[in-house]
Amino acid sequence: MASEEEDIKYFVRIRNTDLDGTKSVRVALTGIPGVGRHSAGIIARRANVGERETMGRLDDDSIERLRGAVDGYAETVPAWMLNRIRDVYSGESRHVLGTDLQLTHDEDVNLLRKIRCYRGIRHETGQKVRGQRTKSTGRTGATVGVRRKKD
Repeated sequence: MASEEEDIKYFVRIRNTDLDGTKSVRVALTGIPGVGRHSAGIIARRANVGERETMGRLDDDSIERLRGAVDGYAETVPAWMLNRIRDVYSGESRHVLGTDLQLTHDEDVNLLRKIRCYRGIRHETGQKVRGQRTKSTGRTGATVGVRRKKD
């Protein structure tokens, strides 16, 4: 039993992300920003790796196949499964992964602020953006509770 625990790699690096080697392949792949449960299953099947195998027990060849499957994910799935359909800047559909996802999100928010649309202004002021009610929830700062009117 001790020898089984010694040969496990606790961290597997894919797309500049350290993945947990103690979890199954499908769950560990969701640690990459931009990869969800469904796309993790597709990536594992494309790489011919068992979804339920432990990530840290895979050999180097399997990990390389996983890296290739993650990099080629956008070419192997239909356009509706991508997370960036008809990009604003380039006009083409692509799937953004890893640190590029956060950078792309920040660019989108900055564009909204720049064109001074309603959502951009809400982002600037730190208020709710998607139409939620703000009368009683979403309060920040020192305002807590309800104040009574003085007679």
